[in-house]
Amino acid sequence: MVSVGRHPNITLLTYSEVEKVSGYVGNFIVKIRRKPRYVNEDLCNGCGTCTEKCPWKKIPSEFNLGLGNRSAIYMQFAQAVPRVPVIDTVNCAYFKSGKCRACEKFCPRQAIDFEQKDEFIQIETGTIVLATGFKDFDPTSSPQYGYGTLPNVLTGMEIERLINTGGPTTGVLRMKDGRSPKKVAVLHCVGSRGDTNEYCSRVCCMYSIKLAQLIRDYVGAEVVEFYRDMRTFGKDYEAFYERVRQHGVEFIRYDKNIQVSQQGGQLKVSMIDVFTGKPLDTLVDMVVLSTGMEPQADQHETGTIFGVSRSSDGFFIEKHPKLAPVETTTDGVFLAGTCQGPKDIPDSVAQGGAAAACALSLMDAGRVSLEPYSTVVDPLACGGCRTCEGLCPYTAIEMVDFNGRKVANVNEILCKGCGVCAAACPAGAVLQHGFTQEQILAEIDGILCLA
Repeated sequence: MVSVGRHPNITLLTYSEVEKVSGYVGNFIVKIRRKPRYVNEDLCNGCGTCTEKCPWKKIPSEFNLGLGNRSAIYMQFAQAVPRVPVIDTVNCAYFKSGKCRACEKFCPRQAIDFEQKDEFIQIETGTIVLATGFKDFDPTSSPQYGYGTLPNVLTGMEIERLINTGGPTTGVLRMKDGRSPKKVAVLHCVGSRGDTNEYCSRVCCMYSIKLAQLIRDYVGAEVVEFYRDMRTFGKDYEAFYERVRQHGVEFIRYDKNIQVSQQGGQLKVSMIDVFTGKPLDTLVDMVVLSTGMEPQADQHETGTIFGVSRSSDGFFIEKHPKLAPVETTTDGVFLAGTCQGPKDIPDSVAQGGAAAACALSLMDAGRVSLEPYSTVVDPLACGGCRTCEGLCPYTAIEMVDFNGRKVANVNEILCKGCGVCAAACPAGAVLQHGFTQEQILAEIDGILCLA
């Protein structure tokens, strides 16, 4: 990220949102809203004095998943580029009551600017790559795991932050009462392959095994992995799985149903053993939930802005799973990473490289190939009812002036020849190349002659 931020040909617009995208391949116009940080990026050098001096430090940290606290002015995550803090206006005393301004008083660079406003910029671009990532499954929607109600039930991401030396506990894994856990259960397929999400999230098995290894190394606790199917498909993944097994991690296979409950001062994991068919209860000190991947909460809105469809699982859908795995039905818009579906880091890197290659090849070509079956509107026959405009799934139709009245016009670059407009036009003013009435009737005559 640091190298990207320093590259002369790359402009990073962090803390920004895309408001609108118009145009077409080679000629996109993107409207972007830059949200105010209330910190001048040109003056700030990321020294951290403002975060240290801020008196409001009891705000749950989003980066640490609420396991630690942050101040009202803070770095959004540890590796933030550029290293410029943001003021949380909801919790900042100045924005709430008009008092404090401690960060402004102590800033040695005078970089604090409480008068910043939303800034709207517009850029022209030839291609777009969507890499909006995924959302971690929220296990509070599945009460059988006891997350949020039972103590010492944590998600895999929370364990990652606790074990990390830069996390809220500086790498010390402790239970609610301060003791180190002696036995830890790791539950697979939480939010995957179930009633909520039918698909496999692909990464859960491997990061569960990694967590088991880390827990044994850092804490020395006994680890039991409850899995449905072990899917170690990546390079050398099976060898890692076997190594962890040899180091004493226990693996128990269960069916679809599993329950976590409280028993005394411990947690009880109840399930049906697949191999014996008998109920099995296991007492542990801590339960780790291997949560799966879900589409971002605003996936639908993002898809609408960029003209990208979603599959039944909610992720963005590619043009073709084999022939065009990073392209979309909107020319010039490409997909990379987990916005298209669950995948691990090597696959995301490979798809990102493929998307970049597709975008570069399109720009180097300097031209695009159009669909041969696009439609055209006869302006003399068009009544301007706008029926076709509302039905077009590719927003390829717009109303233009013609002899003092509004008529429909098809942008052939955006048109994919689906024929919806031609079928719906009440005046018969929309004609589809290759599918005119005369051509269709001639084809029918030819078939009847052969018969």
